[in-house]
Order: sequence, then structure tokens, then C-alpha cells
Amino acid sequence: MRLKKGFVLRDMCGENIITAEGMENISFNKLISLNSTAAFLWKELSDKDFDVEGMADLLVNRYGISKEVAMKDSARLAQAWTDAGIAE
Repeated sequence: MRLKKGFVLRDMCGENIITAEGMENISFNKLISLNSTAAFLWKELSDKDFDVEGMADLLVNRYGISKEVAMKDSARLAQAWTDAGIAE
């Protein structure tokens, strides 16, 4: 997977918001808010190829959670990002 180019994580009034930039994303009309964990992953994964297992490893290393929980959370987030059109 890879985060699509033209989407940027911004801090807006203390909220982590994904915004679209550039003409290729002009039809993107969603507002995507990320919690601090999802924002951490977004920052770590920007401009990199990744998979669910790599996402889970980041969560295990950062938060000390079990690999099983990290895999479930990562799979859910990766699917949400794909469904929203910000990852492919």
C-alpha cells in the first residue's frame, strides 16, 4: 500500500485532519479526522510503501500492545484509508 500523493496531515484547532492538495484531488470533498494513533501512523508511513504487518509493527513498538490487537487495528485502518480514497 501507499498513501496517495496530494493528501496532507494538518493540525487544525488541535485536531489531526487530512486535507487534499493539488488539482488531481480537486473532487475530494471529505473531511477526514485522525486520532493521535492514526496520525502517528500517517506520519511514519508517508512516502513509503507499507502493508498491514508493517503498520502493526509500528504500533507494537510505539504502544507495547499485542501483535494480534495491532494487526486487527491496522487492518481496519488500512481498509478505512482505502475506502476513503487516501491510500491505494
